[in-house]
Amino acid sequence: MKRVSTVTVKKRIVAVFLFGILIFSIIDIRLGYVQFVLGDELMSRADNLWTRDIVFEPERGNILDTNGEVLAENVTAPSIVAVPRQIKDPEETARKLAEVLDMPKQKVLETLTKNASSVNLRPEGIKISEEQEELVRALNLDGIYLAKDSKRYYPFGDYLSHVLGFTGIDNQGLMGLELHYDERLGGEEGSLSFYSDAKGKRLDSLADVYSPPKDGLNLKTTIDSKVQTILERELDLVDSRYNPDGALAVAVDPDTGGVLGMSSRPNFDPENYQEVDADVFDRNLPIWSTYEPGSTFKIITLASALEENLVDLEEDHYHDDGHIEVEGANLHCWKSGGHGEQSFLEVVQNSCNPGFVNLGQKLGEQRLFSYIKDFGFGRKTGIDLRGEGNGILFKPENVGPVELATTAFGQGVSVTPIQQVMAVSAAVNGGYLYEPHIAAEWEDPITGDTVEEYEPKLKDRVISESTSKEVRHALESVVAQGTGRPAYVEGYRVGGKTGTAQKVGPDGRYMENNYIVSFIGFAPADDPEIVVYLAVDNPKNTVQFGGVVAAPVVGTIIEDSLRALEVEPRTGGMEKEYQWPEQPKVEVPDLIGLSKKELSEMMINLSVEANGNGDIIMDQEPRPGTKLDEGSKVRIYLSDENDRDAR
Repeated sequence: MKRVSTVTVKKRIVAVFLFGILIFSIIDIRLGYVQFVLGDELMSRADNLWTRDIVFEPERGNILDTNGEVLAENVTAPSIVAVPRQIKDPEETARKLAEVLDMPKQKVLETLTKNASSVNLRPEGIKISEEQEELVRALNLDGIYLAKDSKRYYPFGDYLSHVLGFTGIDNQGLMGLELHYDERLGGEEGSLSFYSDAKGKRLDSLADVYSPPKDGLNLKTTIDSKVQTILERELDLVDSRYNPDGALAVAVDPDTGGVLGMSSRPNFDPENYQEVDADVFDRNLPIWSTYEPGSTFKIITLASALEENLVDLEEDHYHDDGHIEVEGANLHCWKSGGHGEQSFLEVVQNSCNPGFVNLGQKLGEQRLFSYIKDFGFGRKTGIDLRGEGNGILFKPENVGPVELATTAFGQGVSVTPIQQVMAVSAAVNGGYLYEPHIAAEWEDPITGDTVEEYEPKLKDRVISESTSKEVRHALESVVAQGTGRPAYVEGYRVGGKTGTAQKVGPDGRYMENNYIVSFIGFAPADDPEIVVYLAVDNPKNTVQFGGVVAAPVVGTIIEDSLRALEVEPRTGGMEKEYQWPEQPKVEVPDLIGLSKKELSEMMINLSVEANGNGDIIMDQEPRPGTKLDEGSKVRIYLSDENDRDAR
C-alpha cells in the first residue's frame, strides 16, 4: 500500500482551499455585480413582468382668444379598458358590453379574448357618453375598467374651424393649431400599475402604483373672438347673398403681425369634420390658396416707386387713353376710353392699369422684383399653421417688358392672402414686415401663470416711415374719393384698395366672367390698428368688381371691429365724395332742450321717434354730431318744464 506523505496532503488541502476561495470570490463578485450594477435593470424587468398598466390620458390644454375666451376645451368622456386575464366569463361580458355600446357581440368577444395585458374596445368604447358610463358601472364586470378620458369641444361650432383644426379619437392634433402645437397642448400620459401573477390575476397584497398624467399647457392666441364673430357674420352674409365658389377674410394687427381673425367658406364643424369632404377641412384658404391678386397688388408697386422717389403723387401726371402698348401687347384699363389726364394720386384712386404700368417701367425689372421679394412674396410667411403656400413669381430669366408691365398691376403673379395682408401691413405701419402669428403665450392650466410668451418677430424694414405715410394718404384717398368709396366709414379714417382678378382655368387661359374680387383695408389711416382682407371667388348675380362686392363688406368689418376694440374715432380725415346713387349722410343735430314745436319747425332728413310724456326733449339717441343715412331713426325722450327744472 502506497503511503502519501504529509507534505503532499498539506499541498492538496491548500490547493482545494485556494480553489474554494477562488470559486467563492467569483460568486461574490458576480453577486455584487448583479446586486449593484444590474440590480436596477433586473428589478425593472421583473416589475414589468409583474405589473399591468392602465394608461390615463392627460387633459389637453385649452385654446383661448386674446381675452381668455375659450375657443377649444375638453369635456369628460371616459373610455373602457379591459384586462382579458381578469375576465371570468368572456361570453357573458361580451354580450352585456355589446348591448351597452351597440357593437356586434363577436367583435367585443374577439377583443376581450386577446392575449394582451389590456385592451380597448375601439372605437365604440372610446370616449363613451354619460348614459353608457352609468350602465357600465352598474354592470360591475370583472376585468372591465373605466379610464378617465375626455374629448375636444369647440364652443363656437364652425367659427374659426380652419385655424383651430381638430383632434382624433385619441386626442391627437390632426389639423390647424391642434396639430401645429400638438406636443405642448397634449401633455404627458399617466398610468395606474397593478401587480399580477403569471396568469394575469391581480395580486391584492401589493399596492398599486399611480403615476398622474401631466396636463397640456393652455394656448392663448392673438385671435379676438369679437373680431372673429364679425368676420364670420359677414362671410355668412356674403355666402348667402352671392353664392360664391369660395370666400375668405383675414384681420391682423399691423404693428405685431398678430392675427385677430381668420375664416373662409366653405367651413366645417371641427367636432364632426368627418361629415365633410377632405378638401374642405384640409385647405385653409387664407394661407393655402394662391391666385393673381389683381389691383390690391398695386399697393406694392406704389410703395416701391415712392421709396425710390420716382414719382410725386400731386405734381406728376399721366394721360390715360384706355390702353398702353408694351412690346406689341395692348394692355387695357378697366375703364373703356381711359381716365384721360390725371395726377398719379388720381391714378391710384382710379386704379388705372396703364398708369401703374408706367410706374413699373420707371422702376424697372430689378428694382420692382427686388421690392416684391422684400415685401415677402414668393416665399412662405412663416405663420404657425400647416399647409401654407409659397405663391408664384416669374423666374428672372422669364421676365421681359410685358411681364414687368403686368406684374406692376397684379397680373401674372400668384400670391397667398396672408402674404398680401402682411405686405400691405408693412406698407402702412411704417415699413415693418412682421411674421404673422396666432400663438401669443402658453399658460399653466392650474395656476394660469404665463409659462412662455411670444414676441412679435420683425423680418425686415422694407420702406421708410415717410414713404409709408404717403402710401396711407394715397390709400385713404382711394376710399374717400376713388374706387374704394363703399368702404368709407364715417368717424374713422379708412384706407384701402380694390382688387378684381380674372381667374385662370384648367387650360391655362383666363376664364370668362369668373373673377376673384377683393378689397384690403386698414384703419385708422393715421395710425393703423387693423388690416382686413376679403376675397370672394366668383360671386353670382352681381357685377364682379371688388369695389361693388368686397369693399362695403370690409367697411362694415372695420367699423364694427374698431368699435369692438374700443378704438377712438378720428377727426381730420378726408371727406367722402359721393356719386349717384350715393347720398351724403345726415349729421344728427343737438335736440336736447328743444320743445316739440321747435322740433317740428326744424328741417332734418331723419325720422323721429318720441318716448315719454311732456313737451321738452330731455335726451336723445344717437348723440349730436353722429352721421346717419338719410331717413334713419332718432329717438327723443320727452318730459315737461317742471321735470326739467327739477333736474
